[in-house]
Amino acid sequence: MFLSASRKRNSLFAKLLVMRISSCTVLFFSLACGWAWSAGLQSQDLYKFRAVGEVQFAPDGKHVAYVISSYSGPRSPASQIWIMDLTTRKSVRLGPENEPASHPRWSPDGQWIAYMGGSGENRGLTVAHPDGSSVTFLAKVTGTNSPLPGQGETVAWAPDSKRLAFVSAVPGPETQAAAGDPMVITRYLYKPTASEGMSHFNDNRRLHLFEIALGARQVQQLTDGNFDEHSIDWSPDGRELLFESNREPNSDEFFNYDVFALNLGDRTIRRITATESCEYDARWSPDGKTIAFLGTKRGLTDRETTMEDTHVWVMNADGTGRREIGAAIDQRQHALAWSRNGDSVYFTYSERGSTHLARIPLAGGQPEILVNDLGAVGSFSVASNGDIAYAFATPKDMPELYWRNSSGAQAVTSLNTDVLAGKQLPEVEPFTFTSNDNKFDVEAFLVKPAGLKPSGKYPLIVELHGGPHGQNGPAFQFKDQVYAAHGFAVLHVNYRGSTGYGQKFADAVFGDQDGNEGQDVLYGVSAAVRRYLWIDRDRMGIEGVSYGGQLSDWLITQTNEFKAAIPIAGIANLISYNYMTYYNQYEEMEFGQFLTQGRLMDEAWERSALKHVANVHTPTMLVHGENDPDVPIAEAEQYFIALKDVGVETIMVRYPREGHGVREIKHQIDLMDRSIRWYEAHFPSPGSERVTNVQP
Repeated sequence: MFLSASRKRNSLFAKLLVMRISSCTVLFFSLACGWAWSAGLQSQDLYKFRAVGEVQFAPDGKHVAYVISSYSGPRSPASQIWIMDLTTRKSVRLGPENEPASHPRWSPDGQWIAYMGGSGENRGLTVAHPDGSSVTFLAKVTGTNSPLPGQGETVAWAPDSKRLAFVSAVPGPETQAAAGDPMVITRYLYKPTASEGMSHFNDNRRLHLFEIALGARQVQQLTDGNFDEHSIDWSPDGRELLFESNREPNSDEFFNYDVFALNLGDRTIRRITATESCEYDARWSPDGKTIAFLGTKRGLTDRETTMEDTHVWVMNADGTGRREIGAAIDQRQHALAWSRNGDSVYFTYSERGSTHLARIPLAGGQPEILVNDLGAVGSFSVASNGDIAYAFATPKDMPELYWRNSSGAQAVTSLNTDVLAGKQLPEVEPFTFTSNDNKFDVEAFLVKPAGLKPSGKYPLIVELHGGPHGQNGPAFQFKDQVYAAHGFAVLHVNYRGSTGYGQKFADAVFGDQDGNEGQDVLYGVSAAVRRYLWIDRDRMGIEGVSYGGQLSDWLITQTNEFKAAIPIAGIANLISYNYMTYYNQYEEMEFGQFLTQGRLMDEAWERSALKHVANVHTPTMLVHGENDPDVPIAEAEQYFIALKDVGVETIMVRYPREGHGVREIKHQIDLMDRSIRWYEAHFPSPGSERVTNVQP
């Protein structure tokens, strides 16, 4: 009798321990499992972190404006602008402590900083002196929920520092009709991007160009029409504004930016490019004779991503002499900037999980790699003397401000010293393996559990990136840190289709969604468990966001080796998704034709996880944002019911206000804690009972 009661108490204690354990409580680990207590990061530590975002040098080359995002609030990160004197390394905040501010842009004479700020109803384009004095609100700036990817600059100073151009939205011709009862939809692109409190429909506003003089403070609308204009740059002679626009007659259906210039004198517009490919982020050279831009060659991309890597191109100011100068680096290239004398172009690019910074001569040739460290370069700015300020995320910290001068590169902020003090951060180890079809060497990154003992046994979480044309790498990822502190290893596989491995590798997913890229993941898992004997094959989970969620949905129909799965914002049905998402060109780009052509509809259904749901035995926690227009929540709803129908243990977690993925800080923390509980409830452990039917 006593023995039976004791066993019941022990069993109850074991269940409660597993159900209550989370990354924000004291961690108890079984020595039999090889776990040990670790002073690593816990989910609640996210509230303490700060990160550097946008960076811009002052014209004097001695001061730099930079944005710090704080994760201290429950919702989205709050941003503020700081000005650092690089001589003294002292920084001052621009604006009041509790007033959000972002997007700093120095006037050419260095006397003003334009930024997005203000308070109350007066939020928008604001200017102030660098010391924070003479704060002046200039104009309200409005946006649109219409899907408009790849936008460049939204604010541009005139060379004389007396005028500003900016981008803002005005109602389009459909606005009034779409507000009726009943609502009559005529636009192909009738769905919006996500935003808090969003409508489920495109607001039909159009982005146009505006100008304001600092003295007069009277806003002038420079353009109008039934199209969007953005990504502006003021010509060095002050006569023209460069911008991008999609002037296709069926621009809702086919995504194709071209480059234009607005004459500020007579308001005429000249078209500079007319290509079937896409141009982004065009910038004047310092002498105004040349334009640099990011561009593609192919005739089909879409609003969410592109299979083709963007490269750096240049052309004459009239559009002639177009040539690709970034071809020497067969990688996806990002943000660009001119050198001060106009003899070269700076840009970032993806490579093997990291993001580097390079400079290439205007004449072409071999680029000079300026930042080649493991991690990710974000925003950067080039001073008149050639110094570079940039945001950089290392494997050990969120992005900090770095300064590269003739003496080398160094971090000049240390925002997270206190929260990281005494924390044990895991090692990230890359490895490669041969793909199933012997065509590629595929790279993976293994985040080792904190306090790793080679004689122990540790669970493995496979974390898949989205895109599919994206990458994971060694740069600091907070969730990885929390998982590692909890005794989990994390595996990132840059499956075929990922960027950072050349165009051929990115193209290898063409026409093969939920195919060999999924095999890359499984082969990566196999390579990991064979090489790292401390990984417990019986305690492996899988998760991912967006395309990573799609692959998670798919792979649990192909294998039972994962004991738990957490697909986030995943696609379960390629057909329904194609006709519900706002970027309807995506599958056309990925397969080379419309689903309605040939037998592609049948193939899309064959490659959908929903078709094969009867094969699933893995307990699955589906996660989705209520306001996700990229991958509508109906994808999770379908899979949830289907999993229930076939008897799989499953729950669905729906986050209010969230769009594609999880952005709010409190939701991120909740998801980390909830994920750990889900995995622990379904990972068998020696000497304890496995708890099932965990409630959300």
